Amino acid sequence: MNIEIISGSPRAASVTNRVALFLQQHFSQKTQHNIGLIDVREHEIPAALQHVFVSPDKAPDNLKDLAHRMFAADAFIIVTPEFNGSYTPAMKNLFDHFPKQVHKTFGIVTASVGPMGGMRASQQLQLLINALFGIASPYMLIVPQVEQKFAADGKLVDESFTGSIDTFTAEFLWLSERLAAKH
Repeated sequence: MNIEIISGSPRAASVTNRVALFLQQHFSQKTQHNIGLIDVREHEIPAALQHVFVSPDKAPDNLKDLAHRMFAADAFIIVTPEFNGSYTPAMKNLFDHFPKQVHKTFGIVTASVGPMGGMRASQQLQLLINALFGIASPYMLIVPQVEQKFAADGKLVDESFTGSIDTFTAEFLWLSERLAAKH
């Protein structure tokens, strides 16, 4: 199974990217699945939707590799900060350029330096995932005070957060493996 982690923050000094880096390493160690990391900062996706890339060969040359990964993904984990009560426009723009993600599992991960951990963004992501025809894992990973839990290189520094990570991981894998097996 191919799982793509989407690091959805466009900010150069993104603190949520810490969580994406951690999850890539964590899932790579815990599973035999192919775990990728798509960082929205590394792709110049046009802001105004001109075309939906209906296949990798229909994507512009500079986005063909990204398109191959998006089409090959069996499941996604979206990692985003909260921007004004929602997820980032850069992450939404990424998904707007591709067809619906029918029957694919989505894991929701939000993080912020504040005490709510991006809770409002997680609620908005549920609506987006429904609109994409994806299936959201009901076990989300909400990370308050992210800078106190993860180092800049993605290492977990607050071991008390391990239980939340383990629950998210187990439930996401349970759902995504079952859905992928059906297709």
